[in-house]
This record gives sequence, C-alpha cells and structure tokens, in this order.
Amino acid sequence: MAVREKVLEMLRAGGTVSGERMAGELGVSRNAVWKSVNALRKEGYRIEGGTRRGYRIEEAPDLLSEREIRRWLRDGEIGREIELHDQLDSTNNRAKALAAAGAPHGLLVTADSQTGGRGRRGRSFFSPPHSGIYLSYILRPACTPEQASMMTSLTAVAVARAIETVAPAQVRIKWVNDLFLGEKKICGILSEAGMNMETGELDYIVVGIGVNVGRMRFPPELEEIAGSIENETGAAVSRNRLIAEISNELNALYGELRTGAFLEESRRRSNVIGREIRVIEGDRSYEAEALDLDGQGRLIIRRGDETVRLDYGEVSLRLKPETDFVRERVSEVVTKSSSGQNGRRELTFTEEKSE
Repeated sequence: MAVREKVLEMLRAGGTVSGERMAGELGVSRNAVWKSVNALRKEGYRIEGGTRRGYRIEEAPDLLSEREIRRWLRDGEIGREIELHDQLDSTNNRAKALAAAGAPHGLLVTADSQTGGRGRRGRSFFSPPHSGIYLSYILRPACTPEQASMMTSLTAVAVARAIETVAPAQVRIKWVNDLFLGEKKICGILSEAGMNMETGELDYIVVGIGVNVGRMRFPPELEEIAGSIENETGAAVSRNRLIAEISNELNALYGELRTGAFLEESRRRSNVIGREIRVIEGDRSYEAEALDLDGQGRLIIRRGDETVRLDYGEVSLRLKPETDFVRERVSEVVTKSSSGQNGRRELTFTEEKSE
C-alpha cells in the first residue's frame, strides 16, 4: 500500500492526526506525510490543518476507488474481482471482450463515465463523470436459457434493494429493466449474452447497470423523465458503497435464478401491473392492460379479449392507478391462458435493456 493510501486510511479513522504520529506509525519522514496530504488535496479531499497542528478530513470527494468499494463488500464471487476505469466507451463492451477472452464469473467492470453508453433500441445512455455509476458484471450461470432470461429481472430487484440500503427511497420497477423513484427513471439495465458456437450453450451473460446517483442536470430531452437518487431524495450517496451493495445483493439473490423466488418481489415493486400501458413492438404499438408477471418473469397483458405474455419488449406507462379488479382477475386470466382459451399467443422479442 502506498504512503498516500496509508495516510488516507489514518485520516479516515476520524479526528485530528498529527504528522509526527503518522510518520512514526508508517515509518516514513514527516515530509513524505506532507506530500501525501497535498496529493490528497489535489484529488479533491478538503483536509484542514498542517505542520504542528495535525490534519483532519473535512470533506471527501466521491471518487471511484477499488479500495473504497471493498470497504463495503461482503463475501461472494460476484464483484470480488474489480476492473476500474476513469472512462470507457461502454462497460458492457469491455466486459464482453473480457468474457470472450475467458474472464472469470463475477468480474466487475466499472467506469466513472462512458462515451458510448447504450440503452434500449440503440439509444444512447447519459453517462457523465462524477455523478452516476456505470458497471457491468460477467456471469456464467449453469442454468437453462429460460432461467438465464430472468437475469435482468433478478438484477432489477438487486439494484432496488441496494439503493434502498443507502438512501431513503422506495424503488419501483418498470418491466423489464428500468428503475424509478416516483415518476422519474433513475436506472437502466442492459443484459447481453454470449453463446458457445461449438456446443450451442450459453457461455456468459454480461449485465450492465447504469444508475444516476448524485445531483444531476439532464439534457432538455431527458429532464422530464430522468432523475437521480439525490435529485429525488435529497440524499448524498457514496457511489463506491452503492457499487458494493449492488454486488452484495446480486450475491444474495443469484441462487434464486433457478427457482424464480425473487419474482414475488418483482411483482410487489412493479409500477406496471394494474395499469394501462402502450406496448411498443417494432414500428407499431398498441394499448393493453398489464395484469401480472408469470413464473418466467414475462409480463401478462390483456389486449381486448386476448391474453398475451411478453417475453421482452418496451412498454410505455399511462397514468392509471392499480385496481383491485385487476388483481382479482390475474389468476383467472393465467388459468384460461394456459388452457388455450381467449386465443392466447406468444410474442418473442429481441432482448433489449438499458445500460
């Protein structure tokens, strides 16, 4: 560990620490301590004091740091290995390249900003520096393709839990990959899979997550729909801790990918179920009513007399409150659908989610 990191660790312990004490405990000169303190100040730390008076941290910048992430990280494979960058075109692009080269399960790639962040349907994802977290995990699940297809839904629950751990928030999920605080989107998820061409089996999943964290100003085209944790709650959240908590929650939930047990929480958090929606299907769209999620995370909708299960796609919300009638009808609709009544059909979508 470098002298600067050791000095920072001692200052983070709290209170005023003399340069003489730090030099003695670290086995370096007081001049080395002074240089380390000045280096920290240049990085954005506001450190009061000086020679003969001792030093004290008054304010610390929210810089991404592997060491700070690990302070909050619990045991688990996911997020154990970390690759941190100041800037990437896309964390998903980097993670896919690493996965194809044999990178291990659980590797986390994160960056302070992205120049080519991607969202749904090829849209760009606003990824400025110092204000959000942009991260991608390499996962190698031993499961069926049907189970693997639920990874985005599982990740949404994990991120929602993590946000609520660090902020006074109630996070809702807009199927299948967007997280909301109130009516503002604060997070998007983009999952991409790689197949083994020889065996035809799933090789890896890269799950990309983008969360708007700090106080943010959005471009005019986004300001009515996008928000951030701090904008919506007033809470200043450590980006390092939030990254760690997402890893922690993914580790806690990952085993449920096989069972789908997390889907009950997906239902409770949904801001879609019980509302009128617009389903966007390629170049066409239509109105429907969202009823429930099935056991594979598909959205069950009613369109006239027809019941449809959406695998993937895009839905736009219309502001209609959830009704008790819809909840009461869910089990009846699912039963009729499985028996072939009401002319149920299956729609298959390309897997598209926001990064």
